[in-house]
Amino acid sequence: MIIFQSITEDLLAFALEIINSNSHYNILENGNPLRTIEEVRNEFLNQNTDSYLIILENKYIGIIDFFKKNPNDNYPWIGLLMIHGEYHSMGYGKEVYLLFEEKLKQQNFAKVRIGILQENTSAQKYWTSLGFKFYGISQWQGRTIECFEKSLIELM
Repeated sequence: MIIFQSITEDLLAFALEIINSNSHYNILENGNPLRTIEEVRNEFLNQNTDSYLIILENKYIGIIDFFKKNPNDNYPWIGLLMIHGEYHSMGYGKEVYLLFEEKLKQQNFAKVRIGILQENTSAQKYWTSLGFKFYGISQWQGRTIECFEKSLIELM
């Protein structure tokens, strides 16, 4: 069973391990294969997002970071969904997202959005396979971001 546990100061080392197990993403995002504990603290211990460690069978297998209401457009956004490098290609990313989507539906969110670095073609393929649709381009910290969204309401 998958559990979402809020990231706290005591759990930052687990978040750092997960982040640093994905050096390819870190290089795409900021040019460095490894992140520091301070960078992880700033990213996941803030007032803007809800950040969770993903637990499966007492192992920390990933992170999900979520904006309930992005101040730029007032929509909910997934800031990051990352699975530990040791657990890639095992179906956990899809399983985690679908479980998280159910939580969003229970909280009556109508849509969810995500931004993907333009160079991250594997992430684009992953998110479109989950039903996300491209809707535009944006800029973030000087980088081109492709924006996708998914409706969470079943249309009759």
